[in-house]
Amino acid sequence: MITPTLNLEKQLWQKGYSYICGLDEVGRGSFAGPVCAGAVIFPQKFQIIEGLADSKLLKPRQREHLAEEIKREALGWSVAEVGVGPINKVGIGKATQMAFRKAIKSLSKSPDFILIDAFYIKHLNRNKQQAVKDGDKICASISAASIIAKVHRDKLMKKLHFKYPKYDFGKHKGYGTKRHREALKKYGLSKVHRTSFNLQKFLTF
Repeated sequence: MITPTLNLEKQLWQKGYSYICGLDEVGRGSFAGPVCAGAVIFPQKFQIIEGLADSKLLKPRQREHLAEEIKREALGWSVAEVGVGPINKVGIGKATQMAFRKAIKSLSKSPDFILIDAFYIKHLNRNKQQAVKDGDKICASISAASIIAKVHRDKLMKKLHFKYPKYDFGKHKGYGTKRHREALKKYGLSKVHRTSFNLQKFLTF
């Protein structure tokens, strides 16, 4: 497993930036539910938390434990969500950008540089952000953002599981697993499915 480092954050701290924000999204490819963005600002004295990694590589209990530690250690953190309504109206790309901007605005401290996994954020100063390839694997603050966003979204999807038990959202979190596609064929779309994803193709045998 690749262990994330503070190399990018240290380079920026040395350049005089104080509040470096790591940013990542969760749920972009899901068939249902919201897209969520996590944002984390670590202090310059921060030491890498043992077990910190890309949220997709961790087990649920590991993520939940790390999320609590991240929140304790961070100078600031936030999680923002954009629901199915906006996703279906403007598309997942714009909805993800909305979640990024919402997460940044929700931080208790305003970041002076942003590190994002793979994306740039539109309508924000491009000179004060960096899109990092595989950022959730190699960059500590992005990895941390992915963890808190994943834990938050998983809880939301578990709540939707009780509201729409036929789809088993608690297991697959809305992603297009075989089990989920079979449920779509059997029961059709719910109110929390993303109609903008052209899911109709999964409704026929």
